[in-house]
Amino acid sequence: MMELTTIKDAFERVTKKQKLSSSKSQEVIDQVGHEIEQALGKIQSADDPTSPVDQKSILTDLKLKLNALVPLHQLEVSQKELNLNLSKYPKLLEKFFNPDISKAYRNVDFDFHIVNQTVANHFYRQGLFDFGDSILDEAGEPEAIAIRSQFFEMHQILEAARVGNLEPALKWACINREKLKQNGSNIELKLHRLQFVEILRRGSLADSLNYARAYLAPFATLHMEEIQKLMACLLFARRLDSSPYADMTSPTQWENLTEELTGQFCSLLEQSYESPLSVAIAAGVEGLPTLLKLANVMAAKKPEWQAMKQLPVPVELGKEFQFHSIFVCPVSRDQASDENPPMLLPCLHVLCKQSIMKLSKSGTRTFKCPYCPAEASVGQCKQLHF
Repeated sequence: MMELTTIKDAFERVTKKQKLSSSKSQEVIDQVGHEIEQALGKIQSADDPTSPVDQKSILTDLKLKLNALVPLHQLEVSQKELNLNLSKYPKLLEKFFNPDISKAYRNVDFDFHIVNQTVANHFYRQGLFDFGDSILDEAGEPEAIAIRSQFFEMHQILEAARVGNLEPALKWACINREKLKQNGSNIELKLHRLQFVEILRRGSLADSLNYARAYLAPFATLHMEEIQKLMACLLFARRLDSSPYADMTSPTQWENLTEELTGQFCSLLEQSYESPLSVAIAAGVEGLPTLLKLANVMAAKKPEWQAMKQLPVPVELGKEFQFHSIFVCPVSRDQASDENPPMLLPCLHVLCKQSIMKLSKSGTRTFKCPYCPAEASVGQCKQLHF
């Protein structure tokens, strides 16, 4: 805390000197400008034949006044004071924020193939496909054709949605309808709802009604309340923006849908919503101060530090970085391991692999989930990676 206070005080001194320097510069400029304007006024009065003016004497007088102001000297003094404080500030930052983060490194075995793929996939997620290709090419890695093409499709859908074209998104949702239902997603309805509202905003009542009959009616059984609300919008066809349903026309509807579309697309690809590279870097930045302090404390015990399997101090991270790395099977009460990993059932409940094998008689039959009526087979279960 004291370190931050010292840095804050130093920063405030720099900003104060900068403001003083700026104020002084402006003051000198104003004074010089005033003297020049007065001299110009006298010279311009020479156009009046009744009052002849000696221009040479005016310029000589101006020179004397400017020399008396000594503007250059005044500016140099304030600038020197500012430069002095500026030169001290980086040294102070370097003192308290040591840029040598290598102290926190530990000798660990990296799977460089996974690292390269993770970096490339990060760029694919961002739509920077040339960057991702270059990473794999320079690393001598094989092309990730499958994941690249899938993210390319996602960005095509998102780019179309951003300009108001929902057709690619609707086509994708239709193709993946069953998978989306298994995920508990109703994004297809949300896409049709947004499309319906856009048609209605254009003032075409007949087209809106036809669209509702063709695409909204199939959702009526499970989403009657939502359908009723959309049908009520027909009463405000030409004034929807000022109706009780004006929130449906808000730009945030598009923004929220784009985010959800991204999340669902990644989910079907069995990819996390956030880029693993971004999450890893953000978590590393948050935990780095603790690791650096630990490294400094244990500087004399570097071999011991390198051999540690578990850190002697906790590294506090935000909730967004907590992924429940330890899973205990609710059936067997055993902690998951590499040999007994957690498995996701189609009903979205999670059991350890050994429990599933017992319930399914070593995979010879389907079994009922212990927590709901759903039945599943071993082949339908997917391993989870926390």
